[in-house]
Amino acid sequence: MSEASAPLKVLVLVKHVPDAQFDRHLSGPNNTADRSDSILSELDEYAVEAALQISESRGGPKAGNTVTALTMGPEAAVNAVKKSLQMGATDGVHVTDPALAGSDAAATSLALAKAVERLGGFDLIITGMSSTDGETSLVPSQLAERLGLPQMTLVASLDFAADGSLVGRRDGDASSQTVQAALPALVSVTDQFDEPRYPNFKGIIAAKKKKIAVLTLADIGVAPDEVGVAGSWTRVVAADARPARQAGTVITDEGDAGVKLVDFLAARKLL
Repeated sequence: MSEASAPLKVLVLVKHVPDAQFDRHLSGPNNTADRSDSILSELDEYAVEAALQISESRGGPKAGNTVTALTMGPEAAVNAVKKSLQMGATDGVHVTDPALAGSDAAATSLALAKAVERLGGFDLIITGMSSTDGETSLVPSQLAERLGLPQMTLVASLDFAADGSLVGRRDGDASSQTVQAALPALVSVTDQFDEPRYPNFKGIIAAKKKKIAVLTLADIGVAPDEVGVAGSWTRVVAADARPARQAGTVITDEGDAGVKLVDFLAARKLL
């Protein structure tokens, strides 16, 4: 990344999601995700890394650059911000309110947009390509639309052009595309961005001294019925647990295994 003198205020969005190592469950009358075993979304770690690299390319915190980690969710969601602070973010914001429970992508983007407007002054907003729970990839685009910002999606690398605009590379199956946007802008990065750094001991200790602001719906000017289940455009009407996997058919070779295999495939119209 190229050097530049003007300090940047970068906002990175992070989400506390159910750990993908365990089975996921829906619970409650509105069939919302059970978040009892949750962590910082793996895809958001790439967004934090991108934000830190952008800051460091201009001299980091010593040069006045800031990286603010913003999350939305219940009390435990603050752990996503804490992990971001341990990685190197300068401060954090936690939007939390009981009325937010059950928010879909549209309601989430509304609350986040109002929080960004309340905080104000950011030059760049960075998100992951999607969350690892809903995996809709809708929130970055909806947020850019609500804030009236140019957006670069699915970016694998970032740099600055000579005129100070942001340049991103988007990798397709057969070719790469270069996109460019003037700041302020919103960027979503893929898991092809540089490997996220691990919090070291120094970063973990330093994170304990960093500030995390808490905002409620009243603070950001959002009515309870605009978010949560009431304000969502979509909802899960019903859900059933995935059926247990059944044992497969075992063919014992008694000299006719080939015939049995053909009969098996033919019966299922696979031949």
